[in-house]
Amino acid sequence: MILPGSAAESIAAAALAIRTGDLIGLPTETVYGLAAEADNSAAVAKIFTAKGRPSDHPLIVPVADASGVAHFASQVPDFADALIAAFWPGPLTLILPRKEGVATASAGGQNSIG
Repeated sequence: MILPGSAAESIAAAALAIRTGDLIGLPTETVYGLAAEADNSAAVAKIFTAKGRPSDHPLIVPVADASGVAHFASQVPDFADALIAAFWPGPLTLILPRKEGVATASAGGQNSIG
């Protein structure tokens, strides 16, 4: 689906698609990717299927800003805070301990999240 209209209308349509369990394609700073709600296991399964990716290979879970990390990570060490402050926004992925029960499908069975 190509989203018509203004940028605000397109963003609203993409957000609705994600909230209802659909996938969207979007550009990131480094690649084009597929996106879904990281906590929605059925939506995440659609990404694995679309990409032909084994479900035990974790997906990257982007967050809007540093405050989003606390939703997914059980711990954010001082070094991670320093890296976030120095390099975000930007193409930096941190692998951190995952909160139990959060983004389980996205984590590919791992106890970490990135």
